[in-house]
Amino acid sequence: MLRVIDTETCGLQGGIVEVASVDVIDGKIVNPMSDLICPDRPIGHQAMAIHRITEAMVADKPPIEQAISRYHGSPYYVAHNASFDRRMLPEMHGEWICTMTLARGLWPGIKYSNQALRETLRLEVTPPADLHAHRALYDCYVTAALLIRIMDFSGWDAEEMVRRMLVRGSSTTFPFGKYRGSKIDDVVKRDPGYLKWMLKNIPDLKPDLRSAMERALSSAD
Repeated sequence: MLRVIDTETCGLQGGIVEVASVDVIDGKIVNPMSDLICPDRPIGHQAMAIHRITEAMVADKPPIEQAISRYHGSPYYVAHNASFDRRMLPEMHGEWICTMTLARGLWPGIKYSNQALRETLRLEVTPPADLHAHRALYDCYVTAALLIRIMDFSGWDAEEMVRRMLVRGSSTTFPFGKYRGSKIDDVVKRDPGYLKWMLKNIPDLKPDLRSAMERALSSAD
């Protein structure tokens, strides 16, 4: 089983307002779950304009600490731009797979947002009719369809997808800073504090770079 998970937030710095998941089992999308969440901070205007979740919609909802337990239990979690959702859900234990990272390797030179990949790859998927793009469950359906396409196209199983991501991460180099040109797996051995500082203080790191840094630190622990 692979559990595709997605969060909607108050902004780039966090504050979950919605969490949802679907499971992919034998190439089928099953077991949809979703919860609106009362966040720990106000919802930013820009974020609200994207997901259209208002303060009134979440005022009486549980905090993420109460809602998240039913999403536990999968050996694999899948997300589009997984570094973001992994950062929002640090309590989710399991291997993480990023469909954006895998899509970049399989289909270079295109656009990699969920909706762009849905159109370019002509994914066959029917999200809930009462939702729209950038609602968590809607996006889970699209990501799940993309995951199935990746698996069908490549022949990779879950373990191979994890391995491919680790291989990509190990060869990633810093594009800037004092370790520019150095491989991340080399830097984490010499200066893990630098990686931790970057993850905490640079919110707009590219998704592939953030994922590679998080994986390197996790492997070093």
